[in-house]
Amino acid sequence: MLLQVGGKRSALGLLAIRRVWSMSRSAHTASQTLEYKPIKKVMVANRGEIAIRVFRACTELGIRTVAVYSEQDTGQMHRQKADEAYLIGKGLPPVAAYLHIPDIIKVAKENDVDAIHPGYGFLSERADFAQACVDAGVRFIGPTPDVVRKMGDKVEARAIATSAGVPVVPGTDAPISSLQEAQEFSNSYGFPIIFKAAYGGGGRGMRVVREYEELEENYQRAYSEALAAFGNGALFVEKFIEKPRHIEVQILGDKYGNVIHLYERDCSIQRRHQKVVEIAPATQLDPHLRDRLTADSVNLARQVSYENAGTVEFLVDKHGKHYFIEVNSRLQVEHTVTEEITDVDLVHAQLRVCEGRSLPELGLKQDKIRINGYAIQCRVTTEDPARGFQPDTGRLEVFRSGEGMGIRLDSASAFQGAVISPHYDSLLVKVIASGKDLPAASAKMSRALAEFRVRGVKTNIPFLQNVLSNNQFLNGTVDTQFIDENQDLFNLKPVQNRFLRTHDLKRIAPFVAHSFSNLFSVENWGGATFDVAMRFLCECPWKRLQELRALMPNVPFQMLLRGANAVGYTNYPDNAVFKFCEVAKENGMDIFRVFDSLNYLPNMLMGMEAAGAAGGVVEAAISYTGDVSDPTRQKYSLDYYLKLADELVKAGTHILCIKDMAGLLKPDSGHLLVSALRDRFPDVPIHVHTHDTAGAGVAAMLACAEAGADIVDVAVDSMAGMTSQPSMGAIVACTKGTKLSTGISLEKVFDYSEYWEVTRGLYAPFDCTATMKSGNADVYENEIPGGQYTNLHFQAHSMGLGNKFKEVKKAYAEANKLLGDLIKVTPSSKIVGDLAQFMVQNSLTQAEVEERADELSFPLSVVEFLQGHIGIPHGGFPEPFRSKVLKSLPRVEGRPGASLPPMDFQALEKQLRDSHGDEITPEDVMSAAMYPKVFQEFKEFTRTFGPVDCLDTRLFLDGPKIAEEFEVELERGKTLHIKALALGDLNKAGQREVFFELNGQLRSVLVKDTVAMKEMHFHPKALKDVRGQIGAPMPGKVVEVKVKQGQKVEKGQPLCVLSAMKMEMVVNSPLSGTVAKIYVTADSTLEGDDLILEITE
Repeated sequence: MLLQVGGKRSALGLLAIRRVWSMSRSAHTASQTLEYKPIKKVMVANRGEIAIRVFRACTELGIRTVAVYSEQDTGQMHRQKADEAYLIGKGLPPVAAYLHIPDIIKVAKENDVDAIHPGYGFLSERADFAQACVDAGVRFIGPTPDVVRKMGDKVEARAIATSAGVPVVPGTDAPISSLQEAQEFSNSYGFPIIFKAAYGGGGRGMRVVREYEELEENYQRAYSEALAAFGNGALFVEKFIEKPRHIEVQILGDKYGNVIHLYERDCSIQRRHQKVVEIAPATQLDPHLRDRLTADSVNLARQVSYENAGTVEFLVDKHGKHYFIEVNSRLQVEHTVTEEITDVDLVHAQLRVCEGRSLPELGLKQDKIRINGYAIQCRVTTEDPARGFQPDTGRLEVFRSGEGMGIRLDSASAFQGAVISPHYDSLLVKVIASGKDLPAASAKMSRALAEFRVRGVKTNIPFLQNVLSNNQFLNGTVDTQFIDENQDLFNLKPVQNRFLRTHDLKRIAPFVAHSFSNLFSVENWGGATFDVAMRFLCECPWKRLQELRALMPNVPFQMLLRGANAVGYTNYPDNAVFKFCEVAKENGMDIFRVFDSLNYLPNMLMGMEAAGAAGGVVEAAISYTGDVSDPTRQKYSLDYYLKLADELVKAGTHILCIKDMAGLLKPDSGHLLVSALRDRFPDVPIHVHTHDTAGAGVAAMLACAEAGADIVDVAVDSMAGMTSQPSMGAIVACTKGTKLSTGISLEKVFDYSEYWEVTRGLYAPFDCTATMKSGNADVYENEIPGGQYTNLHFQAHSMGLGNKFKEVKKAYAEANKLLGDLIKVTPSSKIVGDLAQFMVQNSLTQAEVEERADELSFPLSVVEFLQGHIGIPHGGFPEPFRSKVLKSLPRVEGRPGASLPPMDFQALEKQLRDSHGDEITPEDVMSAAMYPKVFQEFKEFTRTFGPVDCLDTRLFLDGPKIAEEFEVELERGKTLHIKALALGDLNKAGQREVFFELNGQLRSVLVKDTVAMKEMHFHPKALKDVRGQIGAPMPGKVVEVKVKQGQKVEKGQPLCVLSAMKMEMVVNSPLSGTVAKIYVTADSTLEGDDLILEITE
């Protein structure tokens, strides 16, 4: 509201080294004369993210790719990422399709595949598959079949380890074939013991047994799981080490006897023996122990002439003794963290070794491998930690990932609209964070996870966030019992969406029109509000403008126009900016406040020209920074602002604005600047905008008004202060009875403030006051803009760094100096903020950043700024910092958007009409031009749910309660009276019948239940308050029913076995009694809490 007053990290480049094949191989024996055979086409005999990971590596190396897929995976992303894709396992169950060796080999031979990469899981550790590849004349990207056999047989691998002098855990010498053998082992070594699958890993077929009574059931379950997952149910049994650390070492070998290690990973954070979070390198690891682990791993690999990538896994007990577990003769899920800390692309290495290249030729020598910082991988899964990590299935209604500096995402099914099925693993996306140390990497990971928005299925993200904030984790002292012993990890915070709605603006708009008709203008549109309306509020921004214009015809509207960036965050063709201004003016916009984040004149002039051509009032806004009253700060001196104002007035601006986003204008500074502008331009209206972060906003605006400012920005009292604008009531009261009187009634201001005070409560969970309790005058030192100050403060608290916010602010000031002391407005403020967070997370000082600028991996926003993507800053780019960061990267010369070709609006309109029908408006065309993806998602939403902007804010956020009565005004004179009555059960189409009264008449409508839409069958639910009703603890398929109707059962007795995502679970009886009724059969598909059976006591 505006009042009118007075009227790269350093990379070794290991795999980029190209050497002539004929060079000397003195390191090799004379008998080794293997031929280099380049690979031209690779098949990945796998699915999901690992298939895509390999495809990407192949593409980088110029190798053609082939995907295979099951009938259930016809819509999966890995199909689309490959150059070719072929169906396998037709008519087979989902997992069996990827285990069908004949089909895979047939596709490979028919399509001239040179090599097959097995990925992980499925056939990756099957020696018969490796041999089948060799027999078919297709290379297997991994160890030789004999080595795969030896390492895949856990018992033989133990024997090899023993012969290599590597310590092992006491266990059987061969796979056991009967329960009796397990009983004999337990009699010899005592409990606890552990069963492990002999031909696979990943926690499948792994069961810990602590008492004799549990032995038989766990043996059967482990055998069944191993058979289902690996095609072979063989098990071995060993003594279970209590509370060990799980440390694994990455190895890499070639065909010439060279073997190296790439250090270790700590995989101790596990659930059901499956890794959840992995860290590289292991923290708090004694250097001598590290040396023993890596030496034993290399010796073991050499013992079997290991080639290609593999992992040697160990348990480390509390005394620092290590025990060999197994060798995974494949790429691991967590290989990513090793890549991040060593700068070695393991998949590139696998491919090159398979071609016949040696490790030295690839630059992979042990003395060249260095640890660079820390990396963490979190496996984001579709599991509900609040329900024992019960797998969840369904459609991803919303998916937004966390990204940014130091974050890597490896995924396949993570996109809006993706269907998560129960057929395969629950992994959604792997998130990898890198930093200088563990706290820095943890902070990046916490920030990235906080940015995720996933709707439609449950995820383990809240649980992962608790892990990352746990002191034991941050201190690096976790073991495999970490999750079991920290039950506070399950105190999960609900996820939140953030909204601000037109509905609440419309309700107060008539009051503003009648009570404040002498306002200069109301800023209610443009800038960040444009995309937010569609993206979060599910509203059309143009409709907001049209409706508010109709409700406030007598008050001018003002919008922010980001110069050549219009209302976006990127460069647009000039004709798109001109057209946007034209349509905005036609829909009721009056004043265009045009600014550029760097005060880059060419960008500003283009925006001013577009606003003027549309017939709007042009207000050229000079972004303010520094302190014109401080003679020691000369970069942004009074002379600088006056010269810039000269250019803007010369260009024809109607109004001059000082845009003080950080609230740096002190009373003396404001008075000095406005006085000088008023003296030089006596006839040009002057407008001042500030934020009240330091608490001096009211005083500064009064000083500006005294100096000759015509207009100052304010916010109503209940929405003012801190990082918002100064108080409206304070300005009105302070000028009352003076020559600067606004003529506004204080009583009206109080009424207006009371409305927003009540309304603001609806948004309390998303309010800045959730973390900020006051402003802070240190903004004069760090110069953080108001909106960004709030975001940084909230982000620091959400990442558990609230106590380090002072460091963030200090780093912001240092980052600003590194970048040459910038004007700081979106997007330049974000660039400074990104660099500041980079510095804090990596514990870098300003001097260290300057010194290491040529080797650090800076945030992309910083690099693009230095390239010139948003324009040229006053005084030019900082040197030699710019040259050291960019090296040979290209620079943008002149105005970034000048070279873009014009946008074809007719073609865009036709495209939109083809997709959404003939009701596309010129306003829709402009929305799509500015934000194509956001507009597409908005149209899909409104097509499904209609105009939700007519709902009350509480109903929009929370939904109605049963028996609640409410009204919805569709349009003037058309109001619906609604009473919510009841919800029906889920039907076979995944819908619920909603019963309600509409204008007094009973109605019902079928509504898709987005939470339970995965349920495509009717099944009664177990009532939790009925003691004898036994419900399914997780979604899945019934493998076996172990009791019969009428049978007597004891408490703890197994009732049935469920299987989901290759994991089996036994449902035990919670009480003793008689089975009254069974509701399931073998192969029944269940969802969580589906009724299995009833027991009477």
